[in-house]
Amino acid sequence: MAELKTVPTEIDPFDFIERVDDDQKQKDAKELIALMKKITGKPPKMWGPSIIGFGRYRYKYESGREGEICMTGFSPRKPSLVLYLGHVLDNRELMAKLGKYKTSKSCLYIKKLDDIDRGVLKKLVEESVREMRRRYDCD
Repeated sequence: MAELKTVPTEIDPFDFIERVDDDQKQKDAKELIALMKKITGKPPKMWGPSIIGFGRYRYKYESGREGEICMTGFSPRKPSLVLYLGHVLDNRELMAKLGKYKTSKSCLYIKKLDDIDRGVLKKLVEESVREMRRRYDCD
């Protein structure tokens, strides 16, 4: 089985943010850290080279593959901020109120936080964390 690449590192998340080549993304990343830290009660931690995560949980697929990843987090990528929120993205009521975004299976893509309703984002992150804690043994 292949070794997992997205593992906790000792890189300081704020040092990572300072290297992001976009002032708006740096500002948004700092705001997301404050939001996710408050909701999870966990400090930011780098997972792999580009994900800022909060908390952790263990997963195991039916195939037998298992691992550990952050409970929630984000990555300030060039095209957009990528938030890892999981099943909460199926909440059509909240998503309809969010603003301008794109999604994939468990990721929310936002160009900048000013494009969305921050109150709705807070509710999405809270619901995501609550669901992760309900489904998994998180710390």
